[in-house]
Amino acid sequence: MKKVLVTGADGFIGSHLVEALLEEGHNVRAFVYYNSFNSWGWLDTLEKEKLSKIDVFTGDIRDPNGVKEAMKGIDEVYHLAALIAIPFSYHSPDSYVDTNIKGTLNVLQAARDLGTKRILVTSTSEVYGTAQYVPIDEKHPFQGQSPYSATKIGADRIAESFYRSFNMPITIVRPFNTYGPRQSARAVIPTIISQLLAGKEEIKLGTLTPTRDFNYVKDTVRGFIEIAKSDETIGKEINIATQKEISIGELAQELIDQINPKAKIVCDEQRMRPEKSEVNRLLGSNEKIKKLTNWEPRYSLKEGLAETIEWVKNNLDKYKVDIYNI
Repeated sequence: MKKVLVTGADGFIGSHLVEALLEEGHNVRAFVYYNSFNSWGWLDTLEKEKLSKIDVFTGDIRDPNGVKEAMKGIDEVYHLAALIAIPFSYHSPDSYVDTNIKGTLNVLQAARDLGTKRILVTSTSEVYGTAQYVPIDEKHPFQGQSPYSATKIGADRIAESFYRSFNMPITIVRPFNTYGPRQSARAVIPTIISQLLAGKEEIKLGTLTPTRDFNYVKDTVRGFIEIAKSDETIGKEINIATQKEISIGELAQELIDQINPKAKIVCDEQRMRPEKSEVNRLLGSNEKIKKLTNWEPRYSLKEGLAETIEWVKNNLDKYKVDIYNI
């Protein structure tokens, strides 16, 4: 049994990872963003029995003192805390530098000082930009096509430097597009589902031609856990991908067919990324993770979407479907 810390534990992927680590039998400390409402994000929705097993630490990833305090006595860190919305990064890039780059540096500095046994730093497929070849493996060039992706590239490279400079046990984990229950409406799948379930017959979206490699959240978190189990993954960057792609337009039509066949897609200008910023194709290679771990995707897109639709249906009040969530 290990003592593990999950930063960003109050978020979408983080909350699912906390649950999965509890099921693995670990002692889990959850680093959540301090706020005066005393909200623990999605952790607040867990059953009381499960929540009672979690050591919740409220803080700010931008604060090196709080981060170091949270990491004391920890064997393994899963660093997920980040600002992730691409549209918001266009007008608030400073906050992305502070959170994504400096926040990661705080985790790495603390891990170095405390001798933490294992650190998993969360990257994103957005660091690759539009695919120059497919499937995208870990040797693919990086291209910062948004302030968000640029800060994640920066965080990844700082993590690499700590591995190379100080021989720290670091792995850069790079999920492709994760979806599932608890995801906010800033992401495309819950945006489509929530509009359809709210009875909208005009589904507002941005560009329909880009393709994405969608991971169901339970597969993504299992990827993190399997990567952490293998010493062969230390010092490496590893994709978590299904190695399958679908266009946003095809995805939207699939959801329309499942929920309300009368609905149609309307392109909304404010949801369009700037032309040079749009990532037109993401299709990831999962050969490396399969070689180094026991992971492989268990959920098909159809199965994952069905679970996501059911969850959104029961939690529609959490979505503001009449506004564009950035």
